[in-house]
Amino acid sequence: MDLTEKISFIKGLAEGLALDETKPEVKIINAIVDLLDDLAYSVSEMEELYDDLSAQVDEIDQDLADVESDVYDDDDDCCDCCDGEDEDDPFYEVTCGSCGQKLNVSEDVLLEGEIECPNCGELLEFDFSGLFDEDGCSCGCCDDEDCDCCDDSDVE
Repeated sequence: MDLTEKISFIKGLAEGLALDETKPEVKIINAIVDLLDDLAYSVSEMEELYDDLSAQVDEIDQDLADVESDVYDDDDDCCDCCDGEDEDDPFYEVTCGSCGQKLNVSEDVLLEGEIECPNCGELLEFDFSGLFDEDGCSCGCCDDEDCDCCDDSDVE
């Protein structure tokens, strides 16, 4: 039984008692039953509106998921090297040779060439000189004038 059915049942019980409508206590009981009837009707309306609103929110949520999928899932073509990291500021894991402490350092720190291990104080140095040829190219194809794999901003 829902609220409106329960109130109708109580209203029927009150009417079936054939109470004297002129007595003050019967007037109060009838007023309370009428108030409960109005409240039950209002609650039923709110439940219907809530169900409609909930369905609309579900539709909006699904539409948003579709848009997010279209906008943000373009990275499917990306290689597995990123692992969801921010490609603009990647971090690299470095292990200290002295204490074995693993550190996550940014590309900027690596390019500076050194960092002090926060665990043991050992100076960790990074040497990239063997990675580039004399032109600063990392792929070795810069003999070709059409090579655009690296530019002056990538090479120090």
